Amino acid sequence: MLFSKWHGLGNDFVIVNGFEEQISDFSSAARQICDRHFGVGADGLVVILPSSTADFRMRIFNSDGSEAEMCGNVTRCMMRYVYETALTDKTRVTLETLAGPIKPELLFSEGVVCGARVDMGKPHLKLADIPLVGNFAEPAVNVPIEIGSQIVYGTAVSTGNPHFVVFVDDVDTLDLSDIGPKIETSHHFPRKTNVEFVQVVSRQELRMRVWERGAGITLACGTGACATLVAAVLNDKADRKAQVELAGGNLSVEWEEDDHLYISGPATEVFRGEYLLKL
Repeated sequence: MLFSKWHGLGNDFVIVNGFEEQISDFSSAARQICDRHFGVGADGLVVILPSSTADFRMRIFNSDGSEAEMCGNVTRCMMRYVYETALTDKTRVTLETLAGPIKPELLFSEGVVCGARVDMGKPHLKLADIPLVGNFAEPAVNVPIEIGSQIVYGTAVSTGNPHFVVFVDDVDTLDLSDIGPKIETSHHFPRKTNVEFVQVVSRQELRMRVWERGAGITLACGTGACATLVAAVLNDKADRKAQVELAGGNLSVEWEEDDHLYISGPATEVFRGEYLLKL
């Protein structure tokens, strides 16, 4: 099976052209291919497929085999992938996802593609849309979640997939591998959740570390960066446009007056290859 390896700020993916390659079990294939010792190694497997409602259909499978609704980093990578492999000559396309239609467009510098900007749509703040269960007001801004004997305050946002954003004084002192999975699997989140820990540098600059549902610690998360900005605005900690600093680099995030979120950043192809093991 032919594939292409991409990353968006270190959030890495194996992309497969589903028009030409056949995979019988996407979840099993994701677990095999994404294994960093016995496979290619990636945070997720992404398959591009035909769509009757958009230019393409995008399916995303985390390294544990679970399917994700959306991913901002892979959407930027996918935009470059379909353009640079001549699947389209459009510089702006619509992708069908489990989170609804997403519209990425290429960014150019001196006539050369340098990245992509993605219209991520509107954030969802109703408890049923996240989903979040419990006796919380809507929106769930700075609400307490009981994690074992610890109470953690955070803001719940869906940007196509669930997020719980926690503001801290110093993101570098966190034991992310300990607290991340505990919040991810909390009974308050029936579909589990991504978890962002955020340090406010200024109203235009936020530092974020992420524990991704189904993938664990990753270097970047586009939907998480969007959720971070929304939570920061709702908590009056940031303006509606800010730079979000992640372990893998920086994303520019805007929450515009039309209520849509936009992220801009790089998308990089690392290599192409052929996966030889049986799927």
